[in-house]
Amino acid sequence: MKKIVVALAALFALALSSCTKSNKTIIRMQHIEEGVSSPTTIEELKDAISKYEERVADIQLAHSQIGIWYKILATRYLDKKMYGEALKSFQKALEYYPDNQNLYYYVGLCAGYMSHASMDFDADGYSEKRDNYLKLSEDAYLRAIDIEPRYARALYGISVLYVFELGEDDKAIPYLEKLLTIETKNIDAMFVLARAYYMNYDFDKAIQMYDKILSLTKSPERKAEAEANREIVQNAAFSN
Repeated sequence: MKKIVVALAALFALALSSCTKSNKTIIRMQHIEEGVSSPTTIEELKDAISKYEERVADIQLAHSQIGIWYKILATRYLDKKMYGEALKSFQKALEYYPDNQNLYYYVGLCAGYMSHASMDFDADGYSEKRDNYLKLSEDAYLRAIDIEPRYARALYGISVLYVFELGEDDKAIPYLEKLLTIETKNIDAMFVLARAYYMNYDFDKAIQMYDKILSLTKSPERKAEAEANREIVQNAAFSN
């Protein structure tokens, strides 16, 4: 046991020595490359600051470009419906752009799709992985809305998640109502809101929303869908 401890201590010391040498080598190479060693005068200090500012600017530019490339790569994966790979790339892009609402929206979108792929292979009636993806999706949409409160796509995304995935229709209503003040003729949002009203037993508002859809849409399919749904809501209202 004593021999093992001594051996580990020796390895640790070697690692520290190697790390120190590596750091010293990097600093020495920077000095050679920039022509800066140990500035003392005002002029030398100003010159050293200027040269290292340029180096920092180069690093910032490189990081910015890497973030953009991750976003492009993620979009390519998304186009091919490779949602898992797209999700990984969008998450990497967020490391470079942590306040970009679009990236959070796409994380929410991809996580939602991945929740569908997380099947209960153990057949025990519970899928922790699916729940984790749904939670990630919710968090991402909410973060996007926190950054940009009028971000229509995120408002719609979180609403669909609440209504069709989480069964929390009441939570979707304020987001959909806000969305329809921004995009007043968004038929898809109206359908989801009408359903949310219906699931919360607010039949009058649901009927009003279907009436609004019927007055706006020119699609025969959507008209037929709205009429059928309106009849269901009306029957439910009469039976209560």
